[in-house]
Amino acid sequence: MEQRRLRLNEFKELYKALKTGVVWVDYLLFSFVYWLEEKVIDNRIQNEVDQAVKDYNSLSDELFMDELLGPLYTEKPSDTSTSLPEMRLTAPWYDGGVKGAEPVTEASRGH
Repeated sequence: MEQRRLRLNEFKELYKALKTGVVWVDYLLFSFVYWLEEKVIDNRIQNEVDQAVKDYNSLSDELFMDELLGPLYTEKPSDTSTSLPEMRLTAPWYDGGVKGAEPVTEASRGH
C-alpha cells in the first residue's frame, strides 16, 4: 500500500505546526491537511486549464477570424459595357494594397 505524503511545502509546514504528538490526533490532522492539499491542487489545476482554454479561444478567434470570413462577391453594372456587369471578388481582410482596387466597406458588402 502506498504511503500518503504531503507534496506542497506550505502544507508540510502547516502539518508540522499543528502536530500534537498524540498519534490518533496527528493522524486525523494529517488526513485533513492531506485532503485540503488535494483540493487546493485540483483547484489550481482546474484554474490553469480554464485559463489556458480561454487564452487559446481568444487567440484562435483573432488568428482564424479572417479564415472564417469568406471572400465577398459583388456585381454592379459596368461603366464601359452595357451587356457585362463589373464583378468583384474581395476578402474582408483586404487592405486596399492593389492599385486600382478599393478596400471592402460596409456599403460594398450589399450583394
